[in-house]
Amino acid sequence: MASGTAVNAPPSGGSNDVSLEEPKKMTREDWRKKKELEEQRKLGNAPAEVDEEGKDINPHIPQYISSVPWYIDPSKRPTLKHQRPQPEKQKQYSSSADWYKRGVQEHSIATRYRKGACENCGALTHKKKDCMERPRKVGAKYTGMNIAPDEHVQPQLMFDYDGKRDRWNGYNPEEHMKIVEEYSKVDLAKRTLKAQKLQEELASGKLEQVNSPRHQWGEEEPNSQTERDHNSEDEDEDKYADDIDMPGQNFDSKRRITVRNLRIREDIAKYLRNLDPNSAYYDPKTRAMRENPYANTGKNPDEVGYAGDNFVRYTGDTISMAQTQLFAWEAYDKGSEVHLQADPTKLELLYKSFKVKKEDFKAQQKESILEKYGGQEHLDAPPAELLLAQTEDYVEYSRHGTVIKGQEKAIACSKYEEDVKINNHTCIWGSYWKEGKWGYKCCHSFVKYSYCTGEAGKEIANTEASLLEEQPREEEHMTKPKTLMEIHQEKQKEKKKKKHKKSSNSDSEGEEKKKQEKLKKALNAEEARLLHVKEIMQLDERKRPYNSQYESREPTEEEMEAYRMKRQRPDDPMASFLGQ
Repeated sequence: MASGTAVNAPPSGGSNDVSLEEPKKMTREDWRKKKELEEQRKLGNAPAEVDEEGKDINPHIPQYISSVPWYIDPSKRPTLKHQRPQPEKQKQYSSSADWYKRGVQEHSIATRYRKGACENCGALTHKKKDCMERPRKVGAKYTGMNIAPDEHVQPQLMFDYDGKRDRWNGYNPEEHMKIVEEYSKVDLAKRTLKAQKLQEELASGKLEQVNSPRHQWGEEEPNSQTERDHNSEDEDEDKYADDIDMPGQNFDSKRRITVRNLRIREDIAKYLRNLDPNSAYYDPKTRAMRENPYANTGKNPDEVGYAGDNFVRYTGDTISMAQTQLFAWEAYDKGSEVHLQADPTKLELLYKSFKVKKEDFKAQQKESILEKYGGQEHLDAPPAELLLAQTEDYVEYSRHGTVIKGQEKAIACSKYEEDVKINNHTCIWGSYWKEGKWGYKCCHSFVKYSYCTGEAGKEIANTEASLLEEQPREEEHMTKPKTLMEIHQEKQKEKKKKKHKKSSNSDSEGEEKKKQEKLKKALNAEEARLLHVKEIMQLDERKRPYNSQYESREPTEEEMEAYRMKRQRPDDPMASFLGQ
């Protein structure tokens, strides 16, 4: 019994008021009821269990988390208080209103030096090595005069994450009131000055111009005093521009101030000016419409509000600016140091003198030619359109006056002669291509300066092509299967040929010499071809000759071998040493 009581004895250290006895074992019926209640709570049919603080306990939380051990306090109900942050373990942070004190203690000023104070200034809150005052010739420790006041003892502040990153921490809002009061005083002084000026002008009679006859008809004198007053009012009201409504909503004639906006509601988008899909193209990426959207409507570009980006780009001084810049570039190339941005006045004077000299030179040249050859009467004659009152140009107009047909844009022509047909050909050279050869489409001839044979030449070319295709087919049909005797005879002949080849080794040496000579010739020809290609590639692209006359044939074995030997491969490690 003694041993049993020793084992069941509760652990020491508990309170004397609470009996720390092991709870009694539950009966089977109580256990079943407890389990049914837990299931009903998990399903939501029964109310959740409440802890000692009146908070609901999640029924899905295990028992070993929610229940208090019996050896600590068996009378306590299940709770989750021990799972929550404990107040005694929480860090205490400073509030946002707390901050370091500034300045010095003005109420307590020492009159004599105190033991342990700064030897330089006499303040008790720091030592000599930490003193921020200018080093005195004789410190306050020895003079006992001009003792500096003590600084504030700064508190130890500890902020949380947001408090450390607060930009306005330590800011006193009352400091801003000083700025407001200063500006209000300046504004009041301006108003008093303006009232004094008005009284002086009324007394002197300068404001009688308001009742003048020009002002009654709505004409305002440019140098009048009223306009100057309005300008001064505008200057004063510039600082209140943020309070003014948007344009188009509330407009006051006295307040001539424009507030910048992205776009007012009265503006029309570029792509909505003309909904015709064939009108000017609108680029949505750059928001540009270069051509005039009213081009096909018969409206004058000067009358519409928007005539395209190019209309704005090529109006005003833009053209003259471009001409001046072009003249500056040409003059710089010829030796005169002028620049549009660096010295615009010098460039403008040079350009004007250049235009005058150019016109004089043209006039002198024209006069000299007319004096030598005559023909002034032809220059004074009116144009042929006015003389005959008709032209050969066909132009078709719509009912609105726009051009429908007849004035198309001219196609850019090449500097070479085009559509030149020679020797009775109806098509140009290069209109026909077959098997790597150029020719004429009208007669299928591959000779460049040949005479046209028409449909007869086409028929001959087609028959030749068909004959070339039928020859291999006939040879295939003519071949018959060989008998065993014929195969045996062919093998015997091949054996005899091999014997003859051994005897004709001397003849093969002569053939090898011929092949080597042919290979040398092919190598020389390949080198010449490479040099010719290199010379052509160095020429300008517009000055290269045509390559239409060439011999189209299959290359020989020697030519192919020479091409392989002379060809340079970029992946060859010895490619850089081949040209040495």
